[in-house]
Amino acid sequence: MNKREINKENLGLVDAEFVKVSQSTIRSVEGGHIELQQVGALSIDGERIETSQSASCITHGESIRINRGISGITSAGDNTLDSSFSAITLSKGSSSLNNSISLVVASKNVKSENSRSIFLVTGKVEGDIRTLFDWKSTLSLGVVIGGIFGFLSLLRKK
Repeated sequence: MNKREINKENLGLVDAEFVKVSQSTIRSVEGGHIELQQVGALSIDGERIETSQSASCITHGESIRINRGISGITSAGDNTLDSSFSAITLSKGSSSLNNSISLVVASKNVKSENSRSIFLVTGKVEGDIRTLFDWKSTLSLGVVIGGIFGFLSLLRKK
C-alpha cells in the first residue's frame, strides 16, 4: 500500500495511492484516495477526493467533496460542494451544492440547498438553487451569440 502524509511543505508532484496533505502547496497531486486540508494545488486527479479549506485550479475524479474551498474546474462522476465556490462544475452523475456558488453547473442531477449559479444545464433539480440561465436560456443565448459572431464575420470579409 503506497501511502503519503505531507504537512507544511511546498511540492511539485505527489503520486500515491493514499495521499493526505495539510497546510501545503502542491503543483500536482495524483492518487486513489486524496485528502487535502488547507492546501493550494494546481491540479488534483484521483478516484476519491476530499478537500477542506483548500484551493485548486483543476480537480478531476470519480467522487469529489469540497468543503469551504475554491476550485476553478471541478469534473467528477459525483461531486459535493459545501459552502464552496467552483467556476465550472461538471458531473456525469449527480452534483450536490449546499450554500455554494458555481458559475456553470452541468450535471445529470443536481441537489441543492441555498446555492447559486449563472448557467445551469441539468436533467433534474432537487432543492433551492437560484440561477440566471437554465438550459433553455443557455441554448438561446448561445444561438444569439453565434448568430452575432457569424454576422460580424460576414461583414468583415467584405
